[in-house]
Amino acid sequence: MATPPFENLTPDRILDALDSVGLMPDGRLLTLNSYENRVYQVGIEDGPMVVVKFYRPGRWPDEAIGEEHRFVAELAEREIPVVAPLVLRNATLHRHADLRFAVFPRVGGRAPELSDAATLEWMGRFLGRIHAVGALAPYHVRPTLDIASFGEEPRDWLLANGFIPDDLLPAWRGIVEQALDGVRRCFDRAGAFTPIRLHGDCHGGNVLWSESPPNPGPQFVDFDDSRMGPAVQDLWMLLSGTREDMSRQLGDVLAGYEDFHDFSLRELHLIEALRTLRLIHYSAWIARRWDDPAFPAAFPWFNTQRYWQDRILELREQIPLMDERPLWST
Repeated sequence: MATPPFENLTPDRILDALDSVGLMPDGRLLTLNSYENRVYQVGIEDGPMVVVKFYRPGRWPDEAIGEEHRFVAELAEREIPVVAPLVLRNATLHRHADLRFAVFPRVGGRAPELSDAATLEWMGRFLGRIHAVGALAPYHVRPTLDIASFGEEPRDWLLANGFIPDDLLPAWRGIVEQALDGVRRCFDRAGAFTPIRLHGDCHGGNVLWSESPPNPGPQFVDFDDSRMGPAVQDLWMLLSGTREDMSRQLGDVLAGYEDFHDFSLRELHLIEALRTLRLIHYSAWIARRWDDPAFPAAFPWFNTQRYWQDRILELREQIPLMDERPLWST
């Protein structure tokens, strides 16, 4: 059995890590909700509270984390409301013992009201600005969101590691192949697009909304999944409800977005394809981390017979959606 990640991340080690970069913790320590990494809010003597993120070992090379940090810093320099890592001792990525970490300012806020048109337009304006900067230069180390990395590779990994129950294996393999065929058709209809640097995981949980100065409005956090990809990847996770609901919400987002960055309507063909890829990738994401004790505790329903039956039904329902017309006619 592999050694569980973060096994040696004790409170003392967390405080020692902060001390190693010149911060003096005052003993206040609160665990924040995060599965991929370990994230804590820490009180600092004679200063504001900070958030420290310890990166999952083996997930990203240092160079990829550095690319993310530089992108977020580039956004912050342009006064785009993102939460960038603090520069401490001339660096943003630090190492203590066998773990890497970064320190961020603590930012308060609530989840945005994604049913509100003004909120969506406001967020759209900042997403347009993020993408305008993201289009200026590519990532060189961080990957691209594509069919191979988010669909085919996770499928192959799950099959190779024996997570699918034997009696469901033919059905699961068959429905995944049909789903990936549908994804390919969507990408063919969309045609060529220019990948840009993205947030990558832009759902409501990664946006903090504030009503008070000095920064009212959205604050975009957690660029850990940032990668190259189509612009619509950062838009579709803000949409929910019926087709009519999503069309209205999309219109609200684009009303603000296109003030700062052009949006290719051909990318609307990708929304259901990207949703399908996320479903496949998500199962493999949990499976790859099953040796982390936090995952069986957080996802007790995973890897049961019922779980894989539900995934088969989910993909079966998703397949016809990929052949419907896009939310807006192109």
